[in-house]
Amino acid sequence: MMLTGAAAMLSACVSGGRSGGGGGGGYRAPDPAPRAVPNPGWETWVEGFKARAAAGGISRTTLDTAFRGAGFLPEVIEKDRNQTEFKRSLEDYLNIAASDERVSLGRQKYAQYAGVLSAIEARYGVEGNVVAAIWGLESFFGTRRGNVPVVSALSTLAYEGRRGAFFESQLVAALKILQAGDVSASAMTGSWAGAMGHTQFIPTSYLAYAVDFNGDGRRDIWSEDPTDALASTAAYLARSGWTRGLPWGMEVTLPSGFNTGLLGRGNGRSAADWQALGVRSADGRALAGGSIIAGGNAGGAPYFLLTQNFATILRYNNAQNYAIGVGHLSDRILGRGPVQASFGPDANGLTKADRQELQRLLTARGFDTGGTDGVIGAKTRAAIGAFQGSIGVPVTGEPSLELLRRLR
Repeated sequence: MMLTGAAAMLSACVSGGRSGGGGGGGYRAPDPAPRAVPNPGWETWVEGFKARAAAGGISRTTLDTAFRGAGFLPEVIEKDRNQTEFKRSLEDYLNIAASDERVSLGRQKYAQYAGVLSAIEARYGVEGNVVAAIWGLESFFGTRRGNVPVVSALSTLAYEGRRGAFFESQLVAALKILQAGDVSASAMTGSWAGAMGHTQFIPTSYLAYAVDFNGDGRRDIWSEDPTDALASTAAYLARSGWTRGLPWGMEVTLPSGFNTGLLGRGNGRSAADWQALGVRSADGRALAGGSIIAGGNAGGAPYFLLTQNFATILRYNNAQNYAIGVGHLSDRILGRGPVQASFGPDANGLTKADRQELQRLLTARGFDTGGTDGVIGAKTRAAIGAFQGSIGVPVTGEPSLELLRRLR
């Protein structure tokens, strides 16, 4: 996910997976690339756009090369118009963002690219585990970089018009990237909304922040080698105010009788102040200054102390769960443990253990939930609905304590 208002549209970072069937923190194979279809309206729009782009400094050669083989992608329009507004709890989000599979692969990649990440940290002052965590959330460490032709996707969205001006600006930026020779038109692929490479830069952010770290003359965020993408991410965070050596935050415990009116991202205090109030880190680390939020399903524990570096991660993607996910995954990559406090029951009265039991019992009866991670995703909901239909009760697809009792 990436860097501007478009971030809300780009959901590849923690989507899909084997575990939980639609909760899933695991890797899944890329979807097939969308197929272009003839569209006279799009073709007419492209001709008009080429004239505007040429007047803005894009060469005719670049335009001809970029649009050779480009086409209208109806699947992109469908995705743009059917974005779900489903909001995951922080518990579910962290189960996905720091799944066993993602943490394991993250530790492998962190070791594999230790030299590169160390050199990046030396230049930009951003810790390698943080850069690696963003890599892990954005593209599952490069395994899901996106296979949609960017020129086709952006021109389709610009023509469609729902956010035409925004997508046209991204298309112009993409053409500037091509004109600079950083990548070929055929290799410029990404998400359906135009986010590209290992850490999913949109074109305007690429122009502003991408770097050629390996010195080959190109800022290449698309290739198998993630070096330039990782360095570009560090460059973005550094220019956004990252402070080296300051943690993003940490899980904390609160003393009995703590004044909950002190919670919230607008209520920052120094480490000494929190210490004096009885706040302690859950893993014994020294506290940092910042604000404390409640992350539990009912507004209680676990609690997280968030520093200024957390706010910098929000500059990359302005979603609280995402930024906590990056921070937590960065800790797990270093070998730290999972969240210690229980999140408590969810809105349906189910704990994580209850949801995992429900998934196990459904699967044992032949209703495949795709895994037992406790995240109620699309596959688990389908299994619930199938079970409900089989016993003649209303089909809702929703988990509940009553459903769990029936399965027992």
